[in-house]
Amino acid sequence: MDGTMMKYPLTLTSLLQRAGKLFPEVQVVSRRPDETVHRYTYSDFHVRALALCAGLQRAGLKRGDRVATLMWNHAAHLECYFGVPAAGGVLHTLNLRLHPDELSYIANHAQDRFLIVDDVLLHLFDQIKDKVNFERVFVVQHMCESLPANCEKYESLLEGASGQVEFADVDENEAAAMCYTSGTTGKPKGVVYSHRALALHSLSIALPDHFNIARRDVILPAMSMFHANAWGLPYAAVMTGCKLVFPGPDLSPESLLNAMQEEKVTLTGAVPTVWLAVLECLERNPGRWKLEHGMRILVAGSAAPEMLFRGFDKFGISVIQPWGMTETTPICTFSVLKPHMENWPEDQKYQVRAKQGLPSPFIDLRAVGESGEIPWDGESVGELQVRGPWVTASYFNLPEQPDSWTEGGWLRTGDVVNIGSEGYIKITDRAKDLIKSGGEWISSVDLENALVAHPGVAEAAVIAVAHPKWQERPLALIVAAPNVASPTVNELRDFLSQKFAKWQLPDDFVFVEELPHTSTGKLLKTAMRDRFKNWYSKPRSD
Repeated sequence: MDGTMMKYPLTLTSLLQRAGKLFPEVQVVSRRPDETVHRYTYSDFHVRALALCAGLQRAGLKRGDRVATLMWNHAAHLECYFGVPAAGGVLHTLNLRLHPDELSYIANHAQDRFLIVDDVLLHLFDQIKDKVNFERVFVVQHMCESLPANCEKYESLLEGASGQVEFADVDENEAAAMCYTSGTTGKPKGVVYSHRALALHSLSIALPDHFNIARRDVILPAMSMFHANAWGLPYAAVMTGCKLVFPGPDLSPESLLNAMQEEKVTLTGAVPTVWLAVLECLERNPGRWKLEHGMRILVAGSAAPEMLFRGFDKFGISVIQPWGMTETTPICTFSVLKPHMENWPEDQKYQVRAKQGLPSPFIDLRAVGESGEIPWDGESVGELQVRGPWVTASYFNLPEQPDSWTEGGWLRTGDVVNIGSEGYIKITDRAKDLIKSGGEWISSVDLENALVAHPGVAEAAVIAVAHPKWQERPLALIVAAPNVASPTVNELRDFLSQKFAKWQLPDDFVFVEELPHTSTGKLLKTAMRDRFKNWYSKPRSD
């Protein structure tokens, strides 16, 4: 027997219309590249997103055409998030931190037809323009008045829209947006998000035991809008009618803290490196900033150290750690305590909060080892596999799909985890980053998180290096903290020995000025392993 519910499509157009009708006076604030502050309302945003929709249709956009963006976090980018899908197009956010060769490869592989670019990023476009096939290029002007040849004003694209805009009659399963993976192992791969996936994901992350997004919130997405849809925050904010504050290109601790204070931000998020710097700035300047008590900080992209949770708690700020991937739209889990855990000892609560947490409704997770699915005992480890309505089932435009899915349709994440009896997952490492020493596994993530808790360590990476006797041994790469005495190797070894067995400790510690990162802020361990691959097999006069 069939149900009798209406067949109502879950599309981004519905969220756009809702925001314009119900929350017309709510503000959208943007810190522009020229350091000025731009303010307008959801009513203005609604009108301009509709004008973008109409302008793209006038420009000849066809259903499914890709519209690329090369832009920072600001209101015009938000207009693209909704205006492009409303026109029947697919928003493709290009990662402006990539090498020009990689950018041009991605744009060509995605078959992007149009490009919308910030004027302050035209130097990047200039490096790829002869390698790509954009039919038309529209420039969002912040600082320059004249445009290069063959470029048009973004504002001209919006002109002429009046009256009722005709939305594309898209099915909820049609593509609305796409992103590419970081490409740390091989070529970047395209992931296409449907309207339905983005709508369901928005509802999921807004739940009370997730990001707990309410209409009273003021949200500052400090994560990049060009990476994994800024974790879905722009969509969820428009859906719920929250005030949005976009930081622009300046993510320095002082700039972020100033914006959070001035706009009374209650929810923000970014990768751990951003928040480690912000925490250090707060501790160095006691009383300088008055932030909203109970403000929530989302931290993802790599495992957050326990000291980050402890540090922000002292300022009345709560850190929430989710987990996800480009392939999962991206958020699938959230680490929030269950009610009975509130009475646990503080150390035990921090251990739970520093895990990747529980799955969202409709997301199935499991960990699989060599002998099959592992038990929930908090000790057994296996590869995390996931499935659900906002998990991709294939990569875009790849005739030969990689071995990323099981026969039963589960996505193989490449993350190695254990699952405790309460159902919380803990990522112990990426499969390729685990260290196998003398037949035993060592977690690089656990060692790194312990090292950054030392006051003399600003950042740390632990990598596997070939060893003539033990197959592999851990090597720690250390960036010393500024304004304090640098720790000695013996101090770091003694510090780690409080939590780790002797055989798990790095054989050596190397101090470096900086660590290489991917374009999305993750540690680039492939480069580190290549540089230090002979460290334990030669005399180390270097």
